[in-house]
Amino acid sequence: MRLLRGLRDLAFVALATTTVLFFLVRLTGDPAVMLAGESATPAQLAEIRAAYGFDKSLIEQYLIYLWKVLHLDLGVSLQDGQPALHKVLMAYPATLGLAAAAVATNVLVSVPIGAWLGQSRSRLSSVVRGVLTVMQGFPGFVFALLLVNIFAVGLEWFPSVGYGGPETWVLPVVSVVSFLAPKLIRVVEANTRAALGSNFVRTARSIGATDGEILWRHVLPNALLGAVALIGAEIAFMLTGLVIIESIFAWPGIGWLLVQSTLNLDFPVVQAIALVIVISVFLSNAATEAVQVLFDPRRRSMARST
Repeated sequence: MRLLRGLRDLAFVALATTTVLFFLVRLTGDPAVMLAGESATPAQLAEIRAAYGFDKSLIEQYLIYLWKVLHLDLGVSLQDGQPALHKVLMAYPATLGLAAAAVATNVLVSVPIGAWLGQSRSRLSSVVRGVLTVMQGFPGFVFALLLVNIFAVGLEWFPSVGYGGPETWVLPVVSVVSFLAPKLIRVVEANTRAALGSNFVRTARSIGATDGEILWRHVLPNALLGAVALIGAEIAFMLTGLVIIESIFAWPGIGWLLVQSTLNLDFPVVQAIALVIVISVFLSNAATEAVQVLFDPRRRSMARST
């Protein structure tokens, strides 16, 4: 039943998104002019519009588009004639790879720091909290530009653009993590502090459990349960919000492709990207909920009841 409701919600969101986007992108300009050039004659423009179906009314174009989408035909790119979905799927691995590397790095960095802050009252921890506060208000793209200026242009340690060897991943991943880590650290810190003051920790201490056993067996698992939702939200964000980072580093993912396709008025590719993003965010949210249900007994009981 939950699966059917989820599929219904996905179908509704996909339909709403593609419908709104279909009409919005057509307000940005005439793709026939982009294809033929501003010096094209009216006859040439009319020929191009007829070839791509732009001479029909918007309602007719929309109904034709929906019919094709139902048959998994998202059209062809106006720039090179390739199937729009193929272009998106070819660019998607670069975005998924960057998102996966950023999530893994974020968890490896943020969980230990958050757990330490949750049980520390030292002067150093206060300094770290101050740094995190500053970083939370620091735009990620500004930090990315600083990294490029320092480590790519100044020190020449890493390339400023490109997608290839391990050295090309360092600056993009660090840029994304610098934006995501402060939030996750704060959540893990708050959850750790709350768990340390709970009854089950006091009980564990009373029967002689060491601080290390309490942290790893009782506190951290409970702290991570509360952080799973944030990690899932960050994954969904990265599937949709890496446009600026990919543009800065010329990273050939769907964010970079979206910018290029929008500038070129490549409607089919823009619409294909939107549809793929909607499905990806849905799957990410579903996976996050499944993990929470798997590891949280309270959610398991709620899931059975529904």
